[in-house]
Order: sequence, then C-alpha cells, then structure tokens
Amino acid sequence: MSDRITRRSFIRTTGTAAAVAAFGAPSILRGQTDAQKLRVAFIGVGGIGGSHTGMAHKEGVACPCYCDVDTRRYENAAKNWPQAKGYQDYRKMLEAEAKNIDAVMVGTPDHHHYPATILAMKLGKHVYTQKPLTHTIWEARQLRLAYEKYPKLVTQMGNQGHANNGNRLMVEWIQQGAIGKVKEVHCWTNRPVWPQPVRTPEGEDPIPAELDWDCWIGPAPARKFKAKGADGRDVYHSFSWRGWWDFGGGALADMACHTMDCVYWAMDPPAPTQVEVLECGDMPEGNFPKSSKLRFHFPAKGAQPAFDFFWYDGGLKPDHPAHLEADRKLPNTGALFVGEKASLLSSGDYGDSPRLIPEAKMQEIGKPKETIERSPGHFTEWHMACRGEKPRDYARSNFSYSAPFSELVLLGNLSLRAGKGKTFGWDSANLKIVGMPELQQFVDKQYRKGWDYRKI
Repeated sequence: MSDRITRRSFIRTTGTAAAVAAFGAPSILRGQTDAQKLRVAFIGVGGIGGSHTGMAHKEGVACPCYCDVDTRRYENAAKNWPQAKGYQDYRKMLEAEAKNIDAVMVGTPDHHHYPATILAMKLGKHVYTQKPLTHTIWEARQLRLAYEKYPKLVTQMGNQGHANNGNRLMVEWIQQGAIGKVKEVHCWTNRPVWPQPVRTPEGEDPIPAELDWDCWIGPAPARKFKAKGADGRDVYHSFSWRGWWDFGGGALADMACHTMDCVYWAMDPPAPTQVEVLECGDMPEGNFPKSSKLRFHFPAKGAQPAFDFFWYDGGLKPDHPAHLEADRKLPNTGALFVGEKASLLSSGDYGDSPRLIPEAKMQEIGKPKETIERSPGHFTEWHMACRGEKPRDYARSNFSYSAPFSELVLLGNLSLRAGKGKTFGWDSANLKIVGMPELQQFVDKQYRKGWDYRKI
C-alpha cells in the first residue's frame, strides 16, 4: 500500500476522529507515524513564518521542505525537521516537491501572498496564508473564486484572533441584539511601528550572500538593495517592507484583518458603496502615510439599516463616542460598536476583553447565548480540517470569508491614493471605482516577468 493511500485511509477512520475529539488533537497527532501526519511545506520561515513552523511542529506535522529567500532564517525549521530540504525560491520548491506535500503555509511579505497561494492551490494543496490575504483587491477576488473552483481544498487566513472567544462573544452580542440596531462602528490601531512614510533611499549596498534579493522582489518592480536607512533600521528586508506600496499595505492592511474582524463577522455587511478619506498624512512616492482616518458607508441589508464604519491609525481615535462613560478611556487599539441602546467596546487587536457600555448594560444584559462553537485554536482548526477530522469550513477564516473581508481592507488602502477630503463610489460586483477613474489602476497591478499567475 502506498504512503498516500495509508494517509487517506488513516484520516478517514472514525476511530481516529473519535480519539482526537476525546483527547485533543495536538497530543494525538504527535503520536502518529510519519505516514499519518499532514505534510506541510513552509514558504517563509522567519518572522511570522517562524510562528508557523513553531505551531506546526508543536502539533506534530511532517515537513519535507521549506523555503525562505534568506538562508540565515533556516535555523528553527532545520532544527525541527533536520531531514527537510531548504529552498530560496518557492516556485522551484513547489515544482520539485509537489508529490511530497499535502499543504502549504505562506508567511511572506504581502506581495508574495497571492502568487504563492494560487500556485499551491493549483497543485491541489491546502493553504494557510497570512493576513492580509493578498496585496490587491483583484487578487483577493481570485482567491475567492479559487475557493469555489477547488472544493476539496482547506484554506485559512492567518488572522489568529478569529479563533478567540472575545471575537465570538462580540458577534453573539451584536447578532442577538444586545445593543440594538448598530448605527456606526469604529476601529483604531496604534500602528505603524515601522518606518512610515518612506522614500526610496539613495545608493545601494552589497547583497548578502545568504539573501536571494531577486526572489525577495518577486512580482514587484525591480529595485536596488539597501540594507539600512539613515535611522539605522532596515529599509526593506526583513521588517520595514510594510511601509512600501510595492511590498506591503501599511497599518491598515497589517492590522485591520485583526481589529476589524469582529465587525465584518458580526455585521456580515454587503460591500460598501462609498469610501471617504477624512484624514491622510503625506504619502511620498505613493507610500503609506503616518496616520489616516477613513469612512466606509455600508447600505442596509435585511433588518440591519445602513451604517458607517470608521478606521483610524497612527494614533488617531474616535472623539467622544456615544455611551462611553466620562471616566473610561479608549484603549490604544480597539473596536467600538455604537448601537441604539448601548455600545460594545473591545481592547487590543483580537477582540480582547469585550464590554457592553455603559457598565450598567453589562450588568443588566450579561453574557450572550453561546451560538458559535468555541475553537481549539486557529491553526488547529485548519490542521484538523486538512486531515479530514473536521469539515472544510471548520477553518472559520477560510477564503469564502477572508477573501471578501480582505477586499474591504484593501479598498481602504486604495482610498489613500485619493487623498484627504476625497470621496468615491465602489461597484464591488465589477471591481470598479465610481467617480475617480484614476484610482482604477490600483485595483490590480502589473507583475514582473516570471511572477504573473493571473489565471486560476
């Protein structure tokens, strides 16, 4: 019997599923033979990719191979899986190792998310891709279509707070009418914590021998390597890429997939019809500003009337929100639903410590009825679904949810190009900007030769 048949027959046995339910997935999975483990390839093993390898190793997955453009980042992956083969170009890895893997985890800068993810899906591999799911709205739409095209593949976006109890409590409160009809919603973050705004530095530096700079650039326009800026911090690799339009998505793309998750989940809104840029700092060379404030207008849906959603970053926050007690201060990062009868406030990026306000409402209403199954963990959801121990949609931030959510987040980023005081419409069905055609070019982008994977 082949390895693959052994794996499939093991995954489908009801005895294994029952054991997992009784004793918990991680301890059971660690006790499996190599032929029974999910075989995962990692694209990016430093930074958030290091978190991926740590979670996966703890749950006992097998790793035949991994990839990172910088071999200095191999250490933990090589330690956890000493027999695994390291690559610097994930295109080559996926071509060479396709028969040896079942799934792929993507933990790269944003501009690589779509190419890596769609390549894996076209090869029939389950995928876990970090937030923001993609770099452009068009790419997010393609992954939503790919989710439908490949119905046997399990997918998950890495907005880990989606598995947290706090977010689930907020969704239950909102959907059970604890605060009445929602009139407006606010989310804010203390990001950016990387250099932003940025300008292309002068000169270039020698490329480290361990770094494949051409692969790091990947689908983005080519540019010279620069190691450090005048402030002594790295310019691109390995952290400051978030401030560059070609590689990242600034504060909004980095954090809204966390902070705004409770809003998108609870409200289940249609696509916004209008976006307004209320505040926007300087954007040299089109790169991201130090701070911004945006307004999205969502039309009515069913019994939920139309409402406005406000996003703030760079230290900006809502002014005197309704129902907030005089002695209660807003946290540095958080989300606030303003309803007819009360408000709902959370602290931090992941739906932490949600409270009905004013405090009297918390005492009066209490906890909501539990209607959403609690999670064993964001990675574990995906892992169990990949193995067939749970259905495909057990991974709750799968691409049917996270792709349209990402479209919304990326629309906010696109709006920054309009500038302060500008408003435009959005035709989601056709991916069209209404009223400012000069913005249409930013719905999609051009890919460098060798990195264009437009057809799913």
